[in-house]
Amino acid sequence: MNDYLEYKGYRVAKDRRYAKTHEWIKVIENNYALVGISDYAQKKLRDIVMVEEPELRRYSKGERITVVESIKSIGDVYAPVDCVVVAWNEDLMDNPMLISEDPYGDGWIVKVMVENKSQLEDLLTPEEYLELIKEEEAGNHT
Repeated sequence: MNDYLEYKGYRVAKDRRYAKTHEWIKVIENNYALVGISDYAQKKLRDIVMVEEPELRRYSKGERITVVESIKSIGDVYAPVDCVVVAWNEDLMDNPMLISEDPYGDGWIVKVMVENKSQLEDLLTPEEYLELIKEEEAGNHT
């Protein structure tokens, strides 16, 4: 079984939900989840050189948690749901390229405690997120 949907080389993991701002969230146990950026987002950023250490605190849905910097641009990482950041992937300090190498695995950015699991239902399914990528790609070819 294929664990990913694909479009033009962009992979979308099937086992999580997505925000329109290209973050993913995957519940790992009870109310705890991992958050990262999608394969699409990391490929748009290109060579990632730094991830700003986030504050371990409560964030409202849509609030900026951290910043991912590449050689050419900066990408904000937003809270996909109301949550408390309880840990972050410290491996990214020494190896921020983990996000590019494995955006859905070792390249996770923060571990959160989800405050309201019903908000997960408001996020995009993998299929809906793939449609968003298709729309954005169509808009980029003007």
